[in-house]
Amino acid sequence: MELNFKYQLSLFCVTLLLPALCTSQDSFTCSRATYYGSPDCYGNPRGACGFGEYGKTVNDGSVAGVSWLWKNGSGCGACYQVRCKIPQFCDENGAYVVVTDYGEGDRTDFIMSPRAYSRLGRNADASAELFKYGVMDVEYRRVPCRYGGYNLLVKVHEHSRNPHYLAIVILYLGGTYDVTAVE
Repeated sequence: MELNFKYQLSLFCVTLLLPALCTSQDSFTCSRATYYGSPDCYGNPRGACGFGEYGKTVNDGSVAGVSWLWKNGSGCGACYQVRCKIPQFCDENGAYVVVTDYGEGDRTDFIMSPRAYSRLGRNADASAELFKYGVMDVEYRRVPCRYGGYNLLVKVHEHSRNPHYLAIVILYLGGTYDVTAVE
């Protein structure tokens, strides 16, 4: 009888703890990343997320366009830690990027600004070598966003042709939350 109870208790603990272990925030997902050309190395002010000029410099220009992580726009403003997987060139912390655009590349999840892509390297020489690859294997994970004292930033579109229309865009929300609806 005691063996049966220990077995049931063990099975209960595994059932309870296994989902928590499988959804750990510390796990990375394997993918690929590339970069886009930009003369000033900043982001694209015409990104699909509607950040406008602010999208060029948010997070000091470490921004990215994403494909399936875009989630029909609800992935806008999400923050990710991206690390490349070439040990001799890559910094162990990688780059922290903010999603400001939608983009698809050569089986990539991230199309990074040159500023963000260069932060994947250990130093300037390593970063120059990484740019030669063009597309490379990376791993990423979702991380909390930190925006210098702000939890929420909202942009009001002032140039509507309809005087009875108010258009706003939630640019970012601190933490690991997605804005899926506003009422």
